[in-house]
Amino acid sequence: MRNWKFITIVMLIGFVLAACSETATPTPAPPPTSAAASVSPTTAAANPSPTLIADPATLPPPPTIAPVPTSTPPPEPTATATPTAVILMSAADFGLERNPLTGELMADPAILQRRPVACKLSNFPAQYTRPQSGINDADILFEHVTEGRLTRFTAVFYGRTPPNIGPIRSARLIDVEIPAMYDAALCYSGASNGVQQKLNRSDFTRRILRAAEDGYYRTGEDKPWEHTFYARPEGIWAALDRKELNMPPNFGNNMHFSSVPPEGGEPAAYLKVDYVSEIVEWRYDAANGRYLRWSDGEIHQDANSGEQVNYRNVAVVFANTVEDATICEQVTDGVCVALSLEIQLWGTGRAVVFRDGMAYEAAWHRENRDDMLTFTDAAGDPLPLQIGNSMMQVVPTYRQNQLEFSQE
Repeated sequence: MRNWKFITIVMLIGFVLAACSETATPTPAPPPTSAAASVSPTTAAANPSPTLIADPATLPPPPTIAPVPTSTPPPEPTATATPTAVILMSAADFGLERNPLTGELMADPAILQRRPVACKLSNFPAQYTRPQSGINDADILFEHVTEGRLTRFTAVFYGRTPPNIGPIRSARLIDVEIPAMYDAALCYSGASNGVQQKLNRSDFTRRILRAAEDGYYRTGEDKPWEHTFYARPEGIWAALDRKELNMPPNFGNNMHFSSVPPEGGEPAAYLKVDYVSEIVEWRYDAANGRYLRWSDGEIHQDANSGEQVNYRNVAVVFANTVEDATICEQVTDGVCVALSLEIQLWGTGRAVVFRDGMAYEAAWHRENRDDMLTFTDAAGDPLPLQIGNSMMQVVPTYRQNQLEFSQE
């Protein structure tokens, strides 16, 4: 009996020891899950040793993460940034710093406070007249026919000041119109009686600068006397100052310019105008965006710089041209052998505008006397010129086939 009690006591002691062993060595908790990272910094500071919850079902949901934006990032800048388009359609677009005759931004806007000057330049015979001086510095250059199918220029100077202009020759009936169009003064070396009478009665008669004005001079060259008459522009503008007429122009309308080529053109890197007495050719130079001029197969130069004549725009303007039976330009043995030609640059007519190596069929417009020439496309919308100087090749309407152009 005592043995049985002893065995019972020993067994009870064993059970107690086993129970104590389980309490001292707990079962390890499972490793923390990623949800443990959701504990806020505030909670972590308050509980430096947080109790990890072993049952994943009791964990809070993970935080919502904003999606990555799907918009395409802007492209890396290229070496040559695309220039901002310049579009000048209303007078307000030009502001005070852009030349209304070219659309160009002026380095010195004060230049625009002076009056434009239209100067008459001869173009025949070539050995005495070419190369002309200042022809590249004109904002707008008109070439037109005269009696005998010869051509002559009227150059409108405003934004640039060449050192010399010439040779200066006599005016024609077209010069009763051009100074009115650009609110310009007229420099020339006389005119036939009939043309002079019209100039004297014109609305710009006070702005006519005759040969006695300062600014004109003779070169003394060994060639016919009539081809030695030149002008220094500073003297021309000084003469206008003395007359208190050198003031900003008041244009009746505004021209249209755009650095972006309009739609609807056709490739035309070459054009030719056949004036019978002269063949004029223009070739587009894509490297500088300008048209280069040849006259009678030879490079046409500016005597001031030696550079080839070049323009940003070439507009072939077809205008009704008639003889004025009341004005004689040439008398031989008491008989009139050449009547003056009236080039009717008013109303509207056909034009072909060349810019950026493209040709655009257009209509030219001049509704009012003080309006400048502007152009519209087939839909009647303004057809802008490229920013820069413009050449106006005026051609009689009865010689529509005098113009040829191609992709060459």
